[in-house]
Amino acid sequence: MERDALMPKRIGVLMGGLSSERGISLASGEAVLASLLRSGYRAHGIDVGRDLPDRLKEGRTEVAFIALHGRWGEDGTVQGLLEMMAVPYTGSGVLGSAIAMDKCLGKLLLMGLDIPTPAYTICRSEKEVRFPLPFVVKPAREGSTVGISIVQREQEIEGAIRTAFGYDSKLLIEHYVKGREITVAVVNGHTLPIVEVRPKSGFYDYTSKYTKGMTEYLVPAELDPDIEERARDEALTIWRQFDLAGCARIDMIVERDVPLVIDMNTSPGMTETSLVPKAWGQQGSTFDHLVEEILQGAALKA
Repeated sequence: MERDALMPKRIGVLMGGLSSERGISLASGEAVLASLLRSGYRAHGIDVGRDLPDRLKEGRTEVAFIALHGRWGEDGTVQGLLEMMAVPYTGSGVLGSAIAMDKCLGKLLLMGLDIPTPAYTICRSEKEVRFPLPFVVKPAREGSTVGISIVQREQEIEGAIRTAFGYDSKLLIEHYVKGREITVAVVNGHTLPIVEVRPKSGFYDYTSKYTKGMTEYLVPAELDPDIEERARDEALTIWRQFDLAGCARIDMIVERDVPLVIDMNTSPGMTETSLVPKAWGQQGSTFDHLVEEILQGAALKA
């Protein structure tokens, strides 16, 4: 939608939600809401719960800006509800959101597209864990590294599996790759400057992500031009083939000059210090402009 068409509409910023990433989502949503109000939009915040349909009606919401992270927000469920209610929304649609959120299904598509990604297996019970060490254990449908463990020794397997099963009934067991961690953001079909992530702990976990001073960020990442081009091409291929929209972030690890895709985020963090705003700012543009750019992509996708 064009800016002139959006200005008179009531825009609901969906935040909070019911997932383990509720706190992060509230921070993203408040940042987005403040930005929209600064830019003159008729925006209001909605703390998302199971009463979301009523809240949308009460607020006479005409457009939804999705600042939800994790389950029941980034996985296609809220997108499906908005489609049913005919409320245009930001970001990817039902299918793209669901596939990108499920790490196991995402792996199958990456392999089908010949996009490099670490070796993996899918686990539904502790008895199924037969995989060479070291490996990473990930709940299939969680974000922000929630429930993730790196397993280096046999005696660590049981605890890692138990922790991950506390968040999901399906796990991704993935070969642990030690390399340079980078992320490629795509906004409305255009890649942003690549960010390199250097956690001081050596593992970009929840603490490293959300504790000030625990991680160094290089924007733009200092990459060989061929590696940079390949990473951008992989991100755009995922964008198109996974049917993504709005803002997405593709996380990778560079091993032996090959960018390996390890995660896809269809509703990445949107505080002014999150990775996508960092990349956007490197272009010389403001956070408010980024929020407005994402808002203008709001639509019904079904």
